[in-house]
Amino acid sequence: MTKAISVRFLALLFAALLALTACEGEGPAEEAGEKADEAAEEATD
Repeated sequence: MTKAISVRFLALLFAALLALTACEGEGPAEEAGEKADEAAEEATD
């Protein structure tokens, strides 16, 4: 019974960590990716 509880706890913990990291602000890599996307769109126009 305790093993099932630990598995559920770990799954909940993983889901919470995933949700928290998804809410972070934009980092430098994401900003660079957006600039590359904009440049590619402008080049195809």
